[in-house]
Amino acid sequence: MAELTRRTLLAGAAATGALAATTTLAQHDKIEALPDLSGKTILITGTSSGFGRLASEHFARAGATVFATMRNTPRPEADELKQLASDEKLDIHVLRLDVLLDEEVTEAVATAERETGRGLDVLVNNAGIGITGPVEVQDIEATKLAFDTNVLGYHRLTRAVLPGMRARKQGHIFAVSSQLGRVIVPHAGHYSATKFAVEAMFEQLAYELVPHNIGVTVIEPGGYPTRVWVNRNRYSAELKARASDLHTDGYPKIVARMGEEDGSGRSADPMDVPRAMAKVLGMAPGTRPVRVPVSGGSIPQVAINDISAKTQVDWLGESPLGPLIRAVHNA
Repeated sequence: MAELTRRTLLAGAAATGALAATTTLAQHDKIEALPDLSGKTILITGTSSGFGRLASEHFARAGATVFATMRNTPRPEADELKQLASDEKLDIHVLRLDVLLDEEVTEAVATAERETGRGLDVLVNNAGIGITGPVEVQDIEATKLAFDTNVLGYHRLTRAVLPGMRARKQGHIFAVSSQLGRVIVPHAGHYSATKFAVEAMFEQLAYELVPHNIGVTVIEPGGYPTRVWVNRNRYSAELKARASDLHTDGYPKIVARMGEEDGSGRSADPMDVPRAMAKVLGMAPGTRPVRVPVSGGSIPQVAINDISAKTQVDWLGESPLGPLIRAVHNA
């Protein structure tokens, strides 16, 4: 398969008058070789399971030094990852980090920088939650938790690593979003609202970090069979239990299903996501895409990503901000 970069995608889009700034990787795409990540230091949030756990193993097997973070340690998942690292002689360091807590964010990043003797090369913002149900049913407690975890958590980590990256004039930041950061499914709570915020924040960061030679990529997974639904069920069930009839009586069938997802019906390989991130890191800085949809099925957001990129270039490409815009979109 030919190497996909923003340049090749843009060249193809030019024939139809569209400017694209995305690389699309589906389950059937084959990654020919694992990029060599030797010498890279990578901090990942939310590594107790799912994409974060898989990325920790994948990057370490590619030669990276990985700081795998998770909340509420000690816990069995931390012990399992430490044992795996020992068994396979992988350079994985498990750190305690709850993205809701400023002091734990500061301590984890400082520890990683102290152990490496410099700033981090890569940050993977991955820890997140979902709480289902109609928007009207989402109380302030659920709303604050969703935004604090999915948006402010990413912001905390990014601010913590950027001084070290800027000092070295290099680095790359991933934000794991969702295809629901571009399209909307009813009754998914504030999940889309938080992921739309992530999409906007990290595209803006991509422009602002051009002078510092720091790249930004938003990963947009479709539905994958990870264990994210376990916590989602807990949060959704707790919300349902405390919700007032004043708000729930308009949606009886939807509310009845809150907290009862079984996680079935998804067969795509979750390894698609760490493979996609590793592929991005294997690209030369300056050619890495700002968005990467990853899916084992439909990818409905591609057209939105393409028109968004074209709109940004058409609007600001010839303005004083044009060099930043065009650098990100390779226009």
